[in-house]
Amino acid sequence: MKKSHKQSQTPTSSRRKFLGTATTASAAAALSFPMISTAQTVTQMRFQSTWPSKDIFHEYAQDFAKKVNDMTGGELKIEVLPAGAVVPAFGLLDAVSKGTLDGGHGVMGYNYGKQSAIALWTSGPVFGMDANMVLAWHKYGGGKELLEKLYTSIGANVTSFLTGPMPTQPLGWFKKPITKKEDLQGLKFRTNGLAIDLFTAMGAAVNALPGGEIVPAMDRGLLDGAEFNNASSDRVLGFPDVSKVCMLQSFHQSSEQFEISFNKTKYEALPPKMKAIIANAVEASSADMSWKAIDRYSKDYREMQTKDGVKFYKTPDAILQTQLSIWDDVVAKKGADNPLFKEVEKSQRAFAERAMKWDMDTNNNRRMAYNHYFARTAPKKA
Repeated sequence: MKKSHKQSQTPTSSRRKFLGTATTASAAAALSFPMISTAQTVTQMRFQSTWPSKDIFHEYAQDFAKKVNDMTGGELKIEVLPAGAVVPAFGLLDAVSKGTLDGGHGVMGYNYGKQSAIALWTSGPVFGMDANMVLAWHKYGGGKELLEKLYTSIGANVTSFLTGPMPTQPLGWFKKPITKKEDLQGLKFRTNGLAIDLFTAMGAAVNALPGGEIVPAMDRGLLDGAEFNNASSDRVLGFPDVSKVCMLQSFHQSSEQFEISFNKTKYEALPPKMKAIIANAVEASSADMSWKAIDRYSKDYREMQTKDGVKFYKTPDAILQTQLSIWDDVVAKKGADNPLFKEVEKSQRAFAERAMKWDMDTNNNRRMAYNHYFARTAPKKA
């Protein structure tokens, strides 16, 4: 039986009708949804660190930038320049505040001249807390709010993040071991922050210099001694070339950490997603830095002894106790006419009393376990 012409055309007509309807429906659906652009708008930010490019500290700054760049999928790109590329190391806060730089990586002790209370985060005993405990106080004990208050008081247009707990810093590098507090009398010495007041009160002639200028000054005899930070930084900056004596342990900077700062106007203009990524990158880089520090510092500490001929000595307890006593006088004088200084110091003291008690009661004596397994003792006394 033959199909009629009408019958033979029905399937084709139906298909055409369906396709036409589907096309119309698809177009309507497309119009009901927003257009998704495949082009990506990239936000560029120019940072500067306060560190020479060869210093591990500059590496930490680059580590942070890479985390942000990676996590934003390239939507935000932070470029980190070394100290002096745009402004001197001590000029970072002003440059970021004014928008000359979009942000930076440094330490708050370098801002000591703006408002001495800022250095309370990085200088001095901080009542025995290590740097990680100070970061705990900053995040959960009111420190963050106090720092914002301090920056507002000096008109700084910055958004600040603290990161990277540092280990206790050495007393410093010297021509010969420091055996008593009198050895510091008249000594031409480099430090920064509130440690300037501490060492000045101990009789030293203090000069605050940025990291890259310290070793050249020692080499030319402009300094008799100096402190910077850690085994890796000190080694790469050349301290073993100008001194073979390093005194370990000191209260002048036993709890320092880094500061990552943004120009506040530019930071506030970022979308919430990018702000969240930055906040999480700060904490991720803080943890990573503390782990990297253990690995790298311990290697350089050993190699300075085995390859560079450096002798490490423990700072005598009598000097450490003197530091604590003088520190009490320093903070009392600073707080007498600086209400914000007094407010920060009071907040730190309250947190430290609780946190330190818990810490000392809870954690084991690591020296006991180390001596048990490796039969070694503490650094020799001077």
